[in-house]
Amino acid sequence: MKGPIIREIKKEDNASVAAVVRRVLEDLGVPKVGTAYADKALDHMYENYQRPRASYFVVEDGSEVVGCAGVAPLDNYEGNVCELQKMYFLEEARGKGIGGKMIQMCLKRAKEYGFEKCYLETMPYMKVAQRLYIKNGFEYLDAPLGDTGHYSCPVWMIKEL
Repeated sequence: MKGPIIREIKKEDNASVAAVVRRVLEDLGVPKVGTAYADKALDHMYENYQRPRASYFVVEDGSEVVGCAGVAPLDNYEGNVCELQKMYFLEEARGKGIGGKMIQMCLKRAKEYGFEKCYLETMPYMKVAQRLYIKNGFEYLDAPLGDTGHYSCPVWMIKEL
């Protein structure tokens, strides 16, 4: 049996990606306002990443999308920094090393785009995700960079590329 694959998003993945992100956030009890849950772009992820220096990937297991993440320039920030965006995995995809592979894919693309740093925002109780970020070289920041609109995500991290 073929295992999960990471590939670039296709237009027909939009509904699946939005469903994955919303399901994960609902399962975690994350607020809907001030997080990715309420992002207008969530239902149009393919289109949102059809711009310079932006890529979005999905994890496909069989014919089902079970995870996703992307990189794009950090909004409302002066500097050569990208953001690791909307990285979510359904419960059945967690704990299998897929998250680490996805981060590496995103960071590789960020380097290809010439970014100097990669920034992310997360929730305080997402400790497993934070351990994964630290394992991949991210460090905590004392304040946010840019303005992503995710004011309900008070944990900020960054990595030199």
